[in-house]
Amino acid sequence: MQQEKPLWIPSAEQLRRAPMSVFMETAARASGRPIADFDSLHRWSVEEREAFWPLVWDFCGIVGERGERVLVDGEKMPGASFFPDAKLNFAENLLRKSGAEDAIVFRGEDKVARRLSWDELRALVSRLQQLFKAEGVKPGDRIAAMMPNMPETVAAMLAAASLGAIWSSCSPDFGSRGVLDRFGQIEPVLFIASDGYWYNGKPFEVAGKMAEILAALPGVRKALVVDYLGKARETAGGIDRAVALEDALLPFTPAEIAYERLPFAHPLYILFSSGTTGIPKCIVHSAGGTLIQHLKEQRLHAGIEDGDRFFYFTTCGWMMWNWLVSGLASGATLLLYDGSPFYPDGNTLFDFAEAEKMTYFGTSAKFIDAVRKAGLEPATSHDLESVRVISSTGSPLAPENFEFVYRAIKEDVHLSSISGGTDIVSCFVLGVPLLPVWVGEIQGAGLGMAVDVWDDEGRPLESGKGELVCTKAFPSMPIGFWNDPDGAKYRSAYFDRFDNVWCHGDFAEWTAHGGIVIHGRSDATLNPGGVRIGTAEIYNQVEQLPEILEALCIGQEWEDDVRVVLFVRLAEGVALDEALEKAIRDKIRTGASPRHVPGRIVAVKDIPRTKSGKITELAVRDVVHGREVKNKEALANPEALELFRDLPVLKG
Repeated sequence: MQQEKPLWIPSAEQLRRAPMSVFMETAARASGRPIADFDSLHRWSVEEREAFWPLVWDFCGIVGERGERVLVDGEKMPGASFFPDAKLNFAENLLRKSGAEDAIVFRGEDKVARRLSWDELRALVSRLQQLFKAEGVKPGDRIAAMMPNMPETVAAMLAAASLGAIWSSCSPDFGSRGVLDRFGQIEPVLFIASDGYWYNGKPFEVAGKMAEILAALPGVRKALVVDYLGKARETAGGIDRAVALEDALLPFTPAEIAYERLPFAHPLYILFSSGTTGIPKCIVHSAGGTLIQHLKEQRLHAGIEDGDRFFYFTTCGWMMWNWLVSGLASGATLLLYDGSPFYPDGNTLFDFAEAEKMTYFGTSAKFIDAVRKAGLEPATSHDLESVRVISSTGSPLAPENFEFVYRAIKEDVHLSSISGGTDIVSCFVLGVPLLPVWVGEIQGAGLGMAVDVWDDEGRPLESGKGELVCTKAFPSMPIGFWNDPDGAKYRSAYFDRFDNVWCHGDFAEWTAHGGIVIHGRSDATLNPGGVRIGTAEIYNQVEQLPEILEALCIGQEWEDDVRVVLFVRLAEGVALDEALEKAIRDKIRTGASPRHVPGRIVAVKDIPRTKSGKITELAVRDVVHGREVKNKEALANPEALELFRDLPVLKG
């Protein structure tokens, strides 16, 4: 994987203009120590957390009272408390800006296009806040939304946060059981849903599903139906406790928004684990921790500034939506897209980027791979001059897709592969605008994040693969899990493996350049002959072959060992014959190692994935071994699991 030359090196002008450079100079003055490069800046940020985080607060202009104390019980995980005397409001920080400039630009496939100025967004938030108050919403109450990624979703979240209510959302393509597995645990007082959504050019109505969900949520005082398909009133009219949002807002006119300033650790969001191995975990995130972590990542690592045009392809059921909306706090315009990124064809997001002069283009590794395999070359078909950063997450970005971005999308761009998760509503490792981009590597750890790679005995690994850990507390650690009063589930999820150290569950490796490679989830790591292999190492080889659209790999328990089984989804008109099997094995053997070569290769018509687009190795592993998959509702295509059940080829 190591290359002699990087794919991209920031120019002197790019280095000079990067907010991280300005912050580095500020840190050097404030600390009285030499801080002249990213390594020294990162070292200071984890060694001197009580100096680093207040500097982030001031540099990013957080609105609120910071208080005297920065960190109490800082050596405890869990148990550390950041800014325990602070008071702030999340929405107040996101709505600092006013005026006629775009705050939000929305596209719903090719069906809907809308704009909201900062003044229009503030007016909508004000009216929603008044509506919520009239419904008796108070700090700590939960407001749940089953919504597309549209302006009303952002405004409703901000109205909830302005009052100190807790926001939780999912996308409208979830089945009723999947919605209830999530919202049934947190007992919302208000429920917000659209009348439907668009996907692949088709409308999908949700009235029947909404009625079923509300019947099982007796604590909901009112359900608000947002118009998207033009049927909000009709939908609300047939459902108990439901009213069209447009009608519910009629009594309220825009006024000054009242912001309830609350403690730093006051809950803001409840996010959910993907839940394919059981009922989803309800992960509670704080307003202060989320805000300061997102501002640090977006201002410093992503370089987002006032007036930027900020896009991430996401649904409201993925933590990247929560990350995206925080861009308002930096004065950026949010570019929202809802629907299929391939409708009517694979150019649609690049059309959006060109039309709106997008500066930050955020997407998934799978999307970049799909664009490559579709033979698209946006560099020649679109004007992407404005795009400064292309960001990828959701799964490891394969080395050939690093090269594809620079060859076929844009030559001079900061390609920022990022990795973190719902658990921290942010990143452990991500882009660094001061450093070169090397093929296949994430550039570095986040500032303030004491990230390391450990072996099974808890020893740091300078090289070789191990567990991704964080050895010191950070502000965006969850407050805890909902309905986990003694914290047992929370501790078990992250701290059982290594005492007082966050173990994230990713299989990772440092590189010679000081970057990091994520090899996949460690609970999906293969272990043939006692050698640990990350599934991403196999995907990186197999998915280079044009015959293979997608792959999924598991370890099958076989004859007192583990047999590597590779499932492949083939391109149209391709058959898995002896020649292709040999090509696959040869590619893996030469590109990875003989130990990575699968014992069985099986062609399948579909591969199951979560609602956020991640393939589900553990669910497939359970089906292959005849074990029950506990929560199929977490999957976007649960029917695909049946393709893996009782396969004769895996019985011998």
